[in-house]
Amino acid sequence: MEKITQRNGRRKSMTENHYFCMGCGATIQTENHEEIGYTPTSVLTKMLEQEEPVYCQRCFRLRNYNELQPASLSDDDFLKMLSSIAEEDALVVYVVDLFDLYGSMISGLKRFIGNNPVLFVANKVDLYPKSVNRNRLKNWIERFAKEYGIRPVDTILVSANKRIQIDELLDKINEYRQGKDAYVVGVTNVGKSTLINKLIQSIGGTKDVITTSQFPGTTLGQIDIPFDEESSLIDTPGIIHRHQIAHYLAEKEVKKVLPQKELQPKTFQLNAEQTIFFGGLVRVDYTKGERNSLTFYTPQTIELHRTKLEKADEFYARHNGTILTPPTGDNVKQYPTLHKTVFSVKEKSDIVIAGLGWVTIQKPGTIEVWSPKEVDVIKRPSII
Repeated sequence: MEKITQRNGRRKSMTENHYFCMGCGATIQTENHEEIGYTPTSVLTKMLEQEEPVYCQRCFRLRNYNELQPASLSDDDFLKMLSSIAEEDALVVYVVDLFDLYGSMISGLKRFIGNNPVLFVANKVDLYPKSVNRNRLKNWIERFAKEYGIRPVDTILVSANKRIQIDELLDKINEYRQGKDAYVVGVTNVGKSTLINKLIQSIGGTKDVITTSQFPGTTLGQIDIPFDEESSLIDTPGIIHRHQIAHYLAEKEVKKVLPQKELQPKTFQLNAEQTIFFGGLVRVDYTKGERNSLTFYTPQTIELHRTKLEKADEFYARHNGTILTPPTGDNVKQYPTLHKTVFSVKEKSDIVIAGLGWVTIQKPGTIEVWSPKEVDVIKRPSII
């Protein structure tokens, strides 16, 4: 793997006269505006002469206008960049989304990172009610990690947005990396780049160097932030997880499914044959059982609507895209057909919809979840 260094807001190859975008890690080029890393020659010259940070045009527009230009990288390209870590002797800092743990796991991670030690970082702990026992969350995460063949050297709960446990995380990284590089990995939308920007501030660097957004695939290459002359903190591209609901939404709709505030659970007392819609994204049918309490842990920006099961199809057909949003506009027709998954609940359980939250069912009963076919929907023991 070619070693890249970043000094004084500049990132340059030690073996070739190439510059790299500070925001996404792409190699800067001035010839093809349709390819990643493009920057007009005049703009690049100005940035170099004035010793400003070098950004590609894509990152510039995303940072200043929240406008995302498509990138010409496939899912396989991202995985190929990740797999090179197995050849290194380094610490792997694995960032997962505590709101969407199932949707933020990388299948076969061990294959990509080799025998390198893993530090688990569970981001977005601020979304959980303060009454939730943090040790219980940590134990749940570590049990779940073992199902994926990962035995982390440690687990820390943080919030990049609220800057919770960031200095403690930096201490743990320095403890476990033992003077080596530390690679930060994770799927898209777990808050990885925001977290790294907070770590840069703790190290003493510039505020918000790395480009962040709610759009998948913002980071396109490795971005190195030096610890010292010999080692770096290295941000890697987020792996695109097609089993999350966000990948089926238009760009302007994505932020509606990414909660920014502490979850405010909503509880419904349901009789059998009643339905709850998550906007127009997902529907939950309570089909069999005695009167039951269902608590929904979802972003506050998603409105929940109750109706009778016998009227659910008609309600969806009539109101999808109006009362039931997202999706909106052209994406109403483009949004995937909903498929049914049936769960028989025998004790208090959570039904998790990857990227959208979960529903807690208090008593035994039968639940049918209608969602896009590729979106993961699973049952787990209740964690709250």
